[in-house]
Amino acid sequence: MVIKICGLREPNNIREVIAIQEIDLIGLIFYKKSPRYVDLNEPPFDPDELKNIGKVGVFVNEQAEVIVDKCLKFGLDYIQLHGQETPGYLLDLKQILPPGTKFIKAFSIGSEVDLSLTSGFEGLCEYFLFDTPAKGYGGSGISFDWKILGSYAGTTPFLISGGIGPDSIVSLQNFKHHLFAGVDLNSRFETAPAMKNTALLSDFVQHLKSL
Repeated sequence: MVIKICGLREPNNIREVIAIQEIDLIGLIFYKKSPRYVDLNEPPFDPDELKNIGKVGVFVNEQAEVIVDKCLKFGLDYIQLHGQETPGYLLDLKQILPPGTKFIKAFSIGSEVDLSLTSGFEGLCEYFLFDTPAKGYGGSGISFDWKILGSYAGTTPFLISGGIGPDSIVSLQNFKHHLFAGVDLNSRFETAPAMKNTALLSDFVQHLKSL
């Protein structure tokens, strides 16, 4: 199961998080309205410490040149698009980003109808990310009805986000879908925005990996 820890920013906290075994991806949010916004010109981590962990840059309706700049400066492996981006926009990005850059497209899921929005992105993304509808983007701390995902008939593996916390192990254990690839963890493991409780995370990850 893929485990992504999103909303990181503080160097010491990042160091503590990546010390947890079995973390696959870490997310840096480059959306200025987010309380977890990474307002830095250089990576808050030692690249040598992240050789085996994928670095995800999260963007919301951002200009392509900004994404390219952050991708190069921070050595991003994945670009996560969390806004109203179109398949054409993603295709254009693929032409100007470093070869091998992967994509995650986020979708707010409130009903089965929302799943139809994924169709144009098939074949373009490594993963889809299904999140809770909210006024803002990400970190709502609220879960959506995962039963809706039973109607997902696409071909792209997906991650679940939104409201997953220390008490979600049983729900994740009971959730079944052949394209369910992993989870995106954020606000419910924080002591403050962009500060993760590594003790809670470590315990949760170990339980999750044993499922």
